[in-house]
Amino acid sequence: MGELPVGTAIDYEGVGTMSKSKNNGVDPQDLIEKYGADTARLYTMFTAPPEATLEWNDAGVEGSYRFLRRVWNFGVKLNAIKLEAAPALSMGPNAINGIDFGKSAKALRLEMHTILKQIDYDYQRMQYNTVVSGAMKMINALEDFKGADTSDGRTALVEGFGMLLRCLYPATPHVAHALWTELGYVEAMGDLLDAPWPAVDTSALVQDEIALVMQVNGKLRGSVMVPSGATRETIEALALASETYVNFAAGAPAKKVIVVPGRLVNIVI
Repeated sequence: MGELPVGTAIDYEGVGTMSKSKNNGVDPQDLIEKYGADTARLYTMFTAPPEATLEWNDAGVEGSYRFLRRVWNFGVKLNAIKLEAAPALSMGPNAINGIDFGKSAKALRLEMHTILKQIDYDYQRMQYNTVVSGAMKMINALEDFKGADTSDGRTALVEGFGMLLRCLYPATPHVAHALWTELGYVEAMGDLLDAPWPAVDTSALVQDEIALVMQVNGKLRGSVMVPSGATRETIEALALASETYVNFAAGAPAKKVIVVPGRLVNIVI
């Protein structure tokens, strides 16, 4: 049954579209029952831009489900931390003013607000696949953060996760709302539906230090960290004192130091 005689010509029509008439559609209810409505929404938004054709992939659905599990598990982890040690108003829109953030917390806020700036732009141009990609970058940054043992670090985590939940809310309202309520953001900022859209803190985008490419005789040898507003003389001194230069110079004196502000340092020996 279903077998064709040998030699039967077959017309290949390429990748087709799903339709009821072709009986090749995917029942969304089956997907919702297995993974939940948020996974279905997230997958369709992430897989392709609105104007492009979506090529269905079961593995991609699994990936969207795993991402939401990571978000949920991080929320559980955050709930277990003694958040009362962080300022209660850290969840409010203007609460971070006056907080002295340490180096690691500043780095987290820099990354989170940089991503938020891109997500906000992508929402405005309706590029939802890159919105979801930005949310994935956010959870990566939060999971990799190692400063949760300090008050300012916990404050940065609370702020960052609140930003993530608001960014995800249009795509995954059920998970986002449940975590928002469970973690106490409601008390600080109201229900998620009425909460203000996260605003990019321009002060968080200011870097205390920047990494410059380090070259020795024009060849890449590493990088050197310098204050963001360092003078040429300061950059030269830091480059000459860096471990990278000392190792490659092997005691040879520098003949010339070339500084390209904001980009690189090249030491000629």
